[in-house]
Amino acid sequence: MGEKVVAGQFDLSDRQRYRDKLQRCLTGLERLLAEKRFDRPKNLMGLEIELNLVGADGMPRMLNAQVLERIASRDFQTELAMFNLEVNVAPHRLGGRVFDRLAEEIRTSLAYADRKAGEIDAGIAMIGILPTLDRDDLVSSNLSAVDRYALLNDQMVAARGEEFTLDIDGIERLVCTSKSIAPEAACTSVQLHLQVTPDRFADVWNAAQAVAGPQIALGANAPFLFGRELWRESRPPLFQQSTDTRPPELQAQGVRPRTWFGERWVTSAYDLFEENRRYYPALLPICDDEDPLEVLDAGGVPRLAELVLHNGTVYRWNRPVYDVADGVPHLRVENRVLPAGPTVVDVIANAAFYYGVVRALAEEPRPVWTRLPFEAAAANFDAACRHGIEARFEWPRRGRLGGTTRVDAAVLVRDELLPLAAAGLDAWGVEPADRDLYLGVIEERCRRRVNGATWQAATFHHARETGLTREEALAATTRRYRELMHDGAPVHQWPVGVFEATPSR
Repeated sequence: MGEKVVAGQFDLSDRQRYRDKLQRCLTGLERLLAEKRFDRPKNLMGLEIELNLVGADGMPRMLNAQVLERIASRDFQTELAMFNLEVNVAPHRLGGRVFDRLAEEIRTSLAYADRKAGEIDAGIAMIGILPTLDRDDLVSSNLSAVDRYALLNDQMVAARGEEFTLDIDGIERLVCTSKSIAPEAACTSVQLHLQVTPDRFADVWNAAQAVAGPQIALGANAPFLFGRELWRESRPPLFQQSTDTRPPELQAQGVRPRTWFGERWVTSAYDLFEENRRYYPALLPICDDEDPLEVLDAGGVPRLAELVLHNGTVYRWNRPVYDVADGVPHLRVENRVLPAGPTVVDVIANAAFYYGVVRALAEEPRPVWTRLPFEAAAANFDAACRHGIEARFEWPRRGRLGGTTRVDAAVLVRDELLPLAAAGLDAWGVEPADRDLYLGVIEERCRRRVNGATWQAATFHHARETGLTREEALAATTRRYRELMHDGAPVHQWPVGVFEATPSR
């Protein structure tokens, strides 16, 4: 959720002061870019995974503070609600057997966290939306006891001026309201970071936007919310609606939501930070003591604290990141598209596909974003969220004919994007064994048309056919999911419809 802040009240001058400071930060960023002050290429990638806490009955457990106290590791942090945690994986250099190393590190971390959670009758679940969450679980009293979350909630509720409305029409329809942003906590994701030079930023960001639809089609893992079967990946509509500070009148005027796919291809990282300043009022107008332009004049590197904080309250699916490490500024593309889970192997396969295909697309002589309308990329993302691996996309035709055509998502990935991903991983210097293992998982998902969402839906319906109520079937599906998640085989190998007689303890 971004930088730590201390709760407090804002007076009428705070927002103008913050707006002025934000403009100085943007000017500072522009100077840093013009002076080529950014870090050299290091091929660094990073990974964050948001997690759920569940009991042996498959129900959410509001115990993150107690679990974090037992874990006692900086790698694990609190998240928005009391049933959420986040694990952060240290940056790695892309190349060699990096994905196998990442897989082992994550397995070790999750197993340790699960053991510690087990000391207080809880466990770890890595899933896009926990199927057993109820509306009563997602209320402000269950937000984590962290100043930032309380303040962010208060400011978003004040900006909205009325209850948040959730209206998601999928296989079934969900319509309800919330007095807080707590429903956003149901969305648990994997965030993939890639450090890039300013000259490469636009190509990488555009490539990431172009493949956001295929990423979701492959990785969808959130078909249920509040007992309803909705979209195959229900996180994006839930996230947008639960953080939507626009009342209906502003929505009708076309004011942009804070959770946003975007509206154009970009030419630099500056474009995105400037859009944030131009379109979005500050939610947390907290000013830092640093004057970024004075720091630059003195030969230093500014933190650009206001720009960083503001950027953290605009929820792009591919977000620009400015940071400073060892006194040197750098830029990252943060890919926020994917849901968590189902297994470590699946998470790493999704990562391998992303890093490979983005590298290849960013280096194509005729980039995909010069041949695909941005509106088509946004529509592909929406179609993937709705239909998962059964989605159909608009995609550029191969060869000299030009134009676009409609294509099945699984066919597009298997026939066109997987070979590109393999070439991209080769360009990163990833060992063939790693490349073939993890891209092979993606290939099998396409061949069998199975991902986390299809497994959850099939298992839920099988449970219903055995006579379980809706609530019992969702709980049984969640328990079986956790069992298979910890067994570790990729989701395309999971059997459907195998349940224990009673919840395991």
